[in-house]
Amino acid sequence: MSITLGIIIITVIISLSSFNRPKAFDDLSMWPHMIDTKKQYYRFITSGFIHGDFLHLFFNMITLYFFGRMIEANLTPMMYILFYVSALIISDIPTYFRHRRNFSYRSIGASGAISALLFASILFDPWQNIYLYFSIPCPAILYTVLYMAYCVYASKRQLGNINHDAHLWGGLYGWVFMIAWQPAIVPFFIDQLMHPHFGR
Repeated sequence: MSITLGIIIITVIISLSSFNRPKAFDDLSMWPHMIDTKKQYYRFITSGFIHGDFLHLFFNMITLYFFGRMIEANLTPMMYILFYVSALIISDIPTYFRHRRNFSYRSIGASGAISALLFASILFDPWQNIYLYFSIPCPAILYTVLYMAYCVYASKRQLGNINHDAHLWGGLYGWVFMIAWQPAIVPFFIDQLMHPHFGR
């Protein structure tokens, strides 16, 4: 069984068992105030294994399935696990500093780590299609620009009940990690950009 599938199974089990259980939400969520005052650093990781509802869980896991397998094929097993876990942590660090004095702020979900996987995959094929709403094709490099711009805009205005900071910083970390691990990906990426293809 692949590591990606293993992460999905674990996440689904923990998420389903946490639905409609406020205590699980309190115990596992990314709660900056509790990290700041109680030193509950485990929340940087556990928050990535619970989700708010079926739709939240489904979209994250389907994205993890498609893009996680690509990255897993290009990393050693231990490095892939390190990438995923460190992405969970690092994508939430800006959230921690922004909201550590806010007792009521909490967030959940694996979106930060999944954004890291998605952005990392773009380095391998910037012209691959990403299907918005499973039906609208968009070149990955264009999607990246639009996605980052939206995350910055939405974060500044705190739109919706979504941790936009984790999406943005997770995606950026995906690039940093992959380039640090495989520096040769940079000239490869540039070469790919210079030879656009569409429809794949």
